[in-house]
Amino acid sequence: MASSMVPPPCSPDRRRVETHPVRTEPAPLVDTQKLRGSDRPVEFRLVPTWDGLYTPIASCLPAGEGPHAVVVLAHGNGGGRPAVGPGRRPRPDLVVEQVLAAGYGAVWIDYRTEVELGYHRGGPLTRDVRSGGEVFNRSPLEFEDQRAVVEYLAARPDIDSDRIAAVGCSHAGEMLLKLTSGWNGLAAAVVSEPASHEFLALRRQTDEDVEHLRVSDANSVRRRMELDVATARAAAIRTPLLVMGRDGDPLQGVFRAIYDLLVEVGAAVTWTTYDHPEHGYVVPQRLPDGSWADRDGSLGAIAEAIEFLRAHLAG
Repeated sequence: MASSMVPPPCSPDRRRVETHPVRTEPAPLVDTQKLRGSDRPVEFRLVPTWDGLYTPIASCLPAGEGPHAVVVLAHGNGGGRPAVGPGRRPRPDLVVEQVLAAGYGAVWIDYRTEVELGYHRGGPLTRDVRSGGEVFNRSPLEFEDQRAVVEYLAARPDIDSDRIAAVGCSHAGEMLLKLTSGWNGLAAAVVSEPASHEFLALRRQTDEDVEHLRVSDANSVRRRMELDVATARAAAIRTPLLVMGRDGDPLQGVFRAIYDLLVEVGAAVTWTTYDHPEHGYVVPQRLPDGSWADRDGSLGAIAEAIEFLRAHLAG
């Protein structure tokens, strides 16, 4: 299906590559604030993506010139996080605090909104030249915005390009699977509660809600996968991964199925799962009253995630 969406080869005098080159334009600083309950500065910047649009990030680095190891954090679909402007702060400060306490920088990112089956149907992003400008075969997708951010961070002198890791939860977990399939720009990644129905090429039933798939376990997920497609995608991953499930989650079978597939193709992957009331427990959000759904449970999960990353971020 994907191949039919890719345009024919360019003529010999035209340029065609599978990925966009790294952009080096400065990312303008739009705001600086203090991390909640701390004197640590948080910088809000707009980072150029591959097609020239900008996406916001919030970064908080350790003291000193560096270069620092950093952990890129994301949760869910794109659009509107983190907000930039006076009086706005990144909300997932618990995980940010723990990442900083471990000696790493924390970078919370946003990206464009998910396109339904855009990854499955769109094929590889290709770049061409037309009338002195650029033309793509499709628009970049949200996980390619994430790559653009990582490439921007890797080019900064205060960040160690060999020690950039990532944590992604829910849709952002699936984004990390898409990102690392065929690209090895991260030292390691934590894939938490990955809603990976698209990556697994899951055949959906009519009017089925992807957030409440009618699957009972990993085996029932596997029976509905386009196994050859999913296997090829998983086999292209070279980045060490920690897959985190959630006991009782309607998609726990999907979480476990992606882990089983990664094991099957020989990927460097580890599994863990938690009994926690919050979807997104490793990047928890404060409740309206400022409390947490299960602070101790989240701290335990964050500690395990950091320990996994530590083995791959050693300087």
